[in-house]
Amino acid sequence: MLFTLKKVIGGLLLPLPFLLLLMAAGILLVWFTGWQKSGKTVISVSWLLLLLLSLQPLADRLLLPLDRSYPTWNGSEKVDYIVVLGGGYTFNPAWAPSSNLLNNSLPRVAEGVRQWQRNPKSTLIFTGAAGGTNPKSSAWVAAQVAESLGVPREHIQILDQPRDTADEAQAVKAVVGEHPLLLVTSANHMPRAIRFFHAVGLTPIPAPANQLAITSPLNGWERAIPSSIWLSHSERAVYETLGTLLQRLKGGEGSAEPGK
Repeated sequence: MLFTLKKVIGGLLLPLPFLLLLMAAGILLVWFTGWQKSGKTVISVSWLLLLLLSLQPLADRLLLPLDRSYPTWNGSEKVDYIVVLGGGYTFNPAWAPSSNLLNNSLPRVAEGVRQWQRNPKSTLIFTGAAGGTNPKSSAWVAAQVAESLGVPREHIQILDQPRDTADEAQAVKAVVGEHPLLLVTSANHMPRAIRFFHAVGLTPIPAPANQLAITSPLNGWERAIPSSIWLSHSERAVYETLGTLLQRLKGGEGSAEPGK
């Protein structure tokens, strides 16, 4: 119940639902109260914020500090485990395996497979519980994609009980012990994930995937026209900021460093 409540409240605080709720409040003020000016102000400010958050320059400026926290891992250090954190998914057996991975999940799995190819003696660990009434877990679906891309089943391990990053860190600790490992997750999620792993005494090598904030050249119209793509970048920045605030509010969880 607490997990579901956290997800619902967090979802409503993301830019699109939050600003739509503000607009709805403004419309109610205009139509059903005498607060005409206040209602118009709320609607106008909400619309302007939605516009700005849907533009590439602002969206990627918000996301960039998170995205560039850790560089792409191309080091030569050998590891025993490569941990790929779970993300969005569904399960339709009629689809190609990779089509079942949604949003940030497919780039994470692709980077995990790339890193395994550079460390073919290592074990790929996929984490993530089943969502809702789905018969398969996030970890299971990701493992199927990795297997379809050539990773042998004997080099794959599934941890399908963890429901969030804190749980994932605990579950991984129980499996890997003191063995060296790479941690694969989205670049914008990596700072928070590293803190959770440090809190349980692990020191993973960060191997970020799914970098989103664009600093390379774009066409002028791509920067000037509002897009749901850029709004999703703003959403990731807000989501991770909210997650970091919650992590800090919980105190010691996720705030400890190894040996401290």
